[in-house]
Amino acid sequence: MAVNESIGREMYELAGRIFPICRSITGDGVRETFRILDEYIAEDGVRFDITEVPSGTPVLDWTVPKEWAIREAYIEDRQGRKIIDMKDNNLHVLGYSLPVDKWVSLDELKQCVYTQPDQPSVIPYVTSYYKERYGFCMSQEMLDSLEEGEYHLFIDSSLFDGSLTYGEVVIPGETDEELMMTSYTCHPSMANDECSGPVVISALIKYVKSLKKHRYTYRFLLNPETIGSITYLSRNMEHLKKKLVAGVVFSCVGDDRDHTIIHSRYGNTIADRSLTSIIKGKQAHTEYSYLERGSDERQYNAPGIDLPVVSYCRTKHDMFPEYHTSADNMDMISPEGLFGAYETMVQWIDCMEANAKYKMTVLGEPQLGKRGLYPTVAQKTNYDGIMVMRDVIAYSDGTNDLFDISEITGIPPYEMLPVIEQLSANDLIVKCE
Repeated sequence: MAVNESIGREMYELAGRIFPICRSITGDGVRETFRILDEYIAEDGVRFDITEVPSGTPVLDWTVPKEWAIREAYIEDRQGRKIIDMKDNNLHVLGYSLPVDKWVSLDELKQCVYTQPDQPSVIPYVTSYYKERYGFCMSQEMLDSLEEGEYHLFIDSSLFDGSLTYGEVVIPGETDEELMMTSYTCHPSMANDECSGPVVISALIKYVKSLKKHRYTYRFLLNPETIGSITYLSRNMEHLKKKLVAGVVFSCVGDDRDHTIIHSRYGNTIADRSLTSIIKGKQAHTEYSYLERGSDERQYNAPGIDLPVVSYCRTKHDMFPEYHTSADNMDMISPEGLFGAYETMVQWIDCMEANAKYKMTVLGEPQLGKRGLYPTVAQKTNYDGIMVMRDVIAYSDGTNDLFDISEITGIPPYEMLPVIEQLSANDLIVKCE
């Protein structure tokens, strides 16, 4: 694994480029986001393969909705002063809002404004995808400051027969067995719960392209949350059922507070075992069962679909106070946080590539000293370094894979990779086919 920490800064700058875009589950904001991500990965000779699915298309139990376009939204008083304006923050408009152009009283205004009373200084993120209405969002403090009078509500938007957009990059491997990494492109200006996933995915595309060889085929997918994964599954479910070995949904991977797995429905897949063993090596890590799900792991684990997919977060989406508010801004994420997620997933990729059941080629404990693998002077201060190798040797009996040994010994699997390379170079260990 060769990881350059400057990648963290690159990802943060890329997130800053897509942060201002007003995205939703459909629309040109999504397409503009893909154009920017394409610029980043194009130097490595790859581009997102974009699919447009027409409005009205049946997708499993759902239907692709109309496309939404938003051009302007504000509230002004009789003096022409803008109370709120989506040009200042695109969270000010209700997602998928109908158009409106009328004067109302303060009481009427309050009927179509959403706030977050328990966090009075933030603008909440609110949507109404499947029920037509108009609306605005503002801080509770702003709403409380408004005086009696008339206010002009103006939203220039439209709903029309268009399409839903998703994009994917598939990088073929030595086999057609697949690893999938996926995130979403459907939230407006939120840094952790939107921008972080696509930028880490884009950096990982570049990493996989840099590998001289890899046994797995890699599928990187970006789609609108829920309706996008449902749409994708309606077209690709049978292929994934045959080829997918493990998948990871990325959600909120830009902060530096934690490393988190949300398990699959039964928590017993290779995706669960592998990612759990990786994050257990981190200073801060948390596991959640499927009962605490929230992102697209819901769709991939649904009964009858049953794919080996888990979710990875830094801090779980609903466990940080900035979640779904204007406080989830560029200060919420950092180059270090993004790099931590990237490094974790690089470790996952490397360990999945190396994973196998390993078996020693000699009976009894091998003499490591004559192979230059053991200190020639025995002293208790030398023991710690050699114990990783001894533990790998002890459990390489042909019945345990890399993640089994990690679970038994507590050694992160990526710390075992150089040990396995040393043992292999000395013909002391082999993979069991």
